[in-house]
Amino acid sequence: MSHSIPSVKPSDFRVTRKRKVSLKRYPTRIQPLYRSRSHYRRILQYHADELDKLQVLLQASARHAVLIIFQAVDTAGKDGMIRHVMSGVSPQGCRVASFKSPSDEETRHDFLWRAVCRLPERGQIGIFNRSYYEDVLIARVHPHILDAQHLPAPRDKGNPLWEGRYQSIRDLEAHLHRNGTHVIKFYLHLSQEEQRERLRARLDQPEKNWKLSLSDINERQFWKDYAQAYERCIAETAREESPWYIVPADDKENARIIVSSLLLRHLHSLDLAYPRPDKEQKKILRFISEKLQNGG
Repeated sequence: MSHSIPSVKPSDFRVTRKRKVSLKRYPTRIQPLYRSRSHYRRILQYHADELDKLQVLLQASARHAVLIIFQAVDTAGKDGMIRHVMSGVSPQGCRVASFKSPSDEETRHDFLWRAVCRLPERGQIGIFNRSYYEDVLIARVHPHILDAQHLPAPRDKGNPLWEGRYQSIRDLEAHLHRNGTHVIKFYLHLSQEEQRERLRARLDQPEKNWKLSLSDINERQFWKDYAQAYERCIAETAREESPWYIVPADDKENARIIVSSLLLRHLHSLDLAYPRPDKEQKKILRFISEKLQNGG
């Protein structure tokens, strides 16, 4: 099977540290990595099986945690990405948290608080469908959102609010890395034209009408503002230990193959292994073995 699995080069998508990021330089569509729908399904199933094996090792070793962050504009495929790529992973070892508009309680805390409460423990994979990055994205495009956060300082042009938030994010992710949580961030890069087609498809399919709202259309007028906000936050927070990957997302199937391939590389790099029993555990195992052999 492995001979039919395409090779994905992380360097084609990875942003580790740059002074400036231009999304125009990153394609939203590339040559498909699959030859047919059946080939795509085989690749994704193989990746899902491998992810499941590695997650079991992650849980058994209990020395590392993995935090996967998905950010994107609406209709870019975050939900489908999580559903398909992580389909084979045991729910006991994987938790998904979705971040929508903050509650009153959440706005009374610092912007990182609600995400920190949902971080994965060692041995677990945590998935953030949107994340604390919303507070340097949507809040930057729509600064009136800050009014509900009761910030102590005035927010004039000279206020270092955004630089401070970037620094807080960098500090958090560096802290997590030092303590065994590996942060992997994906920006699903969708074109404005493809988003239009996906919105029209939702309109044409009654079973998907519930996904549509006026905000989906209203937010399109801020496309350039969102692009600039993403460019800035990716440039400010991409680090070797917590990289960003800009994944072409116009082809959903191709995007899933790329993401699952990159996740496998990261998990393999942790050099996971089952823990070896110490002397006391070996003694217990021998006792259990003897009891079972004697019909106990």
